[in-house]
Amino acid sequence: MIFTRGSIEGAWLIDLERRTDERGYFARVFCADELRKQGLVDRFEQVNTGFNPQSGTLRGLHYQEAPHAEVKIARCTRGAVFDVAVDLRPASSTFRQWMGATLTADDGRMLYVPEGCAHGYFTLCPDTELVYFTSCIYAPAAARGVRYDDPAFGIPWPGSIRIVSQADRSWPDFVLR
Repeated sequence: MIFTRGSIEGAWLIDLERRTDERGYFARVFCADELRKQGLVDRFEQVNTGFNPQSGTLRGLHYQEAPHAEVKIARCTRGAVFDVAVDLRPASSTFRQWMGATLTADDGRMLYVPEGCAHGYFTLCPDTELVYFTSCIYAPAAARGVRYDDPAFGIPWPGSIRIVSQADRSWPDFVLR
């Protein structure tokens, strides 16, 4: 696993360290020891997947409040997404900043989203699937979100947003609590 610091505090891009030969390649997509060596959360309670048949689908921006705040590691396993993390931690040096990365099934790149950050993604092609590990079990009472088009963040999504759930359209704009 190859770790590259993200532009928001505690976020990382994780690339596959491929061992190739005439058969193709072999690579780790998860290794608790390697995460631990980077000082990252290495225990995950749940693995989720989301499938989106249409390009231009936006999901997010979601997070869970403490004590159910969660780390996420997202990987695109089919198609391609623009994956985003938004720093909602007032004490963070990157508070209210966001970072985005294109994740594709071909490159295997992953985004490590730290606790206290909202997460969302935009599908870049049809029939896209995202798999993500979470460090906490989903707690509906702790589920929160902020608007994907909130001017406090100014995220320039890379295409026309065609599908957004009513729930994601209904999240409030970000306000410091």
